[in-house]
Amino acid sequence: MIEFSVNDRVAEVVLNAPQKLNALGPDDLIALSDAYRRAESLAVDGEVRALVLHGEGRAFCAGRDIAGVDPREDDVLGYLGGLVQPLLERMASLSVPTFAVAHGACLGVGLGLLVASDIVYVADTAKIGSPFANLGATLDSGGHALFVERLGAHRTMDLIVTGRLMSGSEAVAAGLFSRVFPADEVTDATRAAARAAASGATQAFIASKALVASLRDGRIGLWQSMDEENRAQAALCETEDYREGFAAFQEKRKPEFTGRA
Repeated sequence: MIEFSVNDRVAEVVLNAPQKLNALGPDDLIALSDAYRRAESLAVDGEVRALVLHGEGRAFCAGRDIAGVDPREDDVLGYLGGLVQPLLERMASLSVPTFAVAHGACLGVGLGLLVASDIVYVADTAKIGSPFANLGATLDSGGHALFVERLGAHRTMDLIVTGRLMSGSEAVAAGLFSRVFPADEVTDATRAAARAAASGATQAFIASKALVASLRDGRIGLWQSMDEENRAQAALCETEDYREGFAAFQEKRKPEFTGRA
């Protein structure tokens, strides 16, 4: 079950099927995509300025729900290419900053949900890796790209072949994700960070998100990236947040950002 709510300009998306460790079937992926579509429509008018994704129960997401799947008739490409990848692309393209809470098992599609999020706060006890060799399957949902980029080819293959799971502390130390917290603090810490972002300079965050995506996906070089930064900064000069930020600094007060262009 996918739940969606908005409070104080923060959208919250919850994976709420703890009995199956929030494993995702086709209907769940469609519902999750609908939740992000709804968040984007609200972001257009400034009603949503940040988003938090988390899972109920012992795990964030154990991956694909394979209960009842017959491997002889399994439409893997339809599931991964037709549902998972479009969902992750939609998640990554959401204009406002997105946060995810990683706890317990974060595997397969669950790992992909983290890949598609901007900021990932991780419980120290989280389990991250690729145990799929036991199924005769391989890592999916962007896991290869994440691991090779952050860990290198040798450590990636070690995790895949051995099936060893990294702890949340190890994953953050290796540069996979943002920050690590004790398991009983990570959700509150993520919500607090999202609330702060939702009251911050939203247009500047949106600009930085686009610049980071350009570096990640376009593999642009230093000077092209600098040129894009220059243009983004020039565009921000025309926003209410930019003018408010400068005024607050000069008047020695706390800025009150509206998030509007």
